[in-house]
Amino acid sequence: MTFRKSHLLLIPFIALFLNNVSFAADAHKDITNVSSKKCEKCHEEIYDQWKGSMHAQSTALKDPIHGTFYSMVIGDPRKEGVKKNGKYPACLQCHSPAAAKAGKTKLDAKKSYSEGVNCISCHTLTKFKGTKKEGGGLQLGMKAYEYSTSKLQGPSGTSEKHKKWGKGVEGNPGLMKTSAACMGCHDQRPNANKVSLCQTGDEIATAGGSTTCQTCHMPTTEDGITNHAMMGGHQGEMVSRGLVMTVDAKKEADTTKATVKLQNLLPHSFPTGAPFRNFYVMVAAFNKEGTQIWTSTKSHPMKDDKQAMFMYTIGNEDGPTAPPMATKVIADTRLKPNETREISYEIPGDVARVNATAYYDLLLNPIKKKFGDKLPAELLEPKEIAKAQIRL
Repeated sequence: MTFRKSHLLLIPFIALFLNNVSFAADAHKDITNVSSKKCEKCHEEIYDQWKGSMHAQSTALKDPIHGTFYSMVIGDPRKEGVKKNGKYPACLQCHSPAAAKAGKTKLDAKKSYSEGVNCISCHTLTKFKGTKKEGGGLQLGMKAYEYSTSKLQGPSGTSEKHKKWGKGVEGNPGLMKTSAACMGCHDQRPNANKVSLCQTGDEIATAGGSTTCQTCHMPTTEDGITNHAMMGGHQGEMVSRGLVMTVDAKKEADTTKATVKLQNLLPHSFPTGAPFRNFYVMVAAFNKEGTQIWTSTKSHPMKDDKQAMFMYTIGNEDGPTAPPMATKVIADTRLKPNETREISYEIPGDVARVNATAYYDLLLNPIKKKFGDKLPAELLEPKEIAKAQIRL
């Protein structure tokens, strides 16, 4: 056959046809390892949101904090056959679902393994079995679910035809629009000594109410698109939404009594998630010239103002220790779901103004000192999440 220049015009249409054929073929195969890049072709805005999320950065290859602890406790995420106490690493059930389904540990072996919690991870879940086994023990991450290897799941109440794959997307609002879609990974996570580490699910259950995880973490925009950025503890603007802080003060003889009121608006503890997350309050007083004359801490509340330190402390008989080695809970000073708490100070001098500032930290100071050289600087900096002021 003679090739003519006019045939060049057919190339884009042939490529589009072949692309559609490949999608249709995929509909009859195991879709467990389909990369999120394939979803980008039709869902570009959602893909961009997901790509910037911690779900997309969840593996030990991409999350510096998780990667540091994974390397220390489990091993090299680029090697196959890595085990913890002779067993497959439980971390991967949440941090790399595709690898967990395949029982693999070399996270750079396939695109889907390195993508962490990608599109397919959630949109193939069919049923939440719960994190507790009938005979006792826990089943976390992917083990908490039944999932399909060939059919997508969506939040709609009805099934619909997928534009590319030519096969129906099953409507599954009972899972996709409820906290059940999140609880497999965010319910609870004990260490080998059965000390609770992450425990968001238990906190929500204690609080009661009908607020779902998606209400805050996946809001629907005006154009009807559900936001897949899934903002959480790494974003100060998200954390600040959950805390209301006010300050009141009145003069009494030669001192000023200041009271800081803190209200947790969330159905889980503040902060929640990883046990090393914390927040603290720093209070300062100024005279009428604007000069600072007093502060609630000379260094950090963890050292000299413990009432203003909100954290989950775990350790052993010798004191606080790293999560994998903890044998008991030492203290939990976090704000409980929907809790309001007050902290008070007596300030000397002629006070004209009192300021209170709340900071959120992904890591405790001892962890920063130990692993700071392995982590990006931005993860070591506390985020300002609330400010309050009163003039007398």
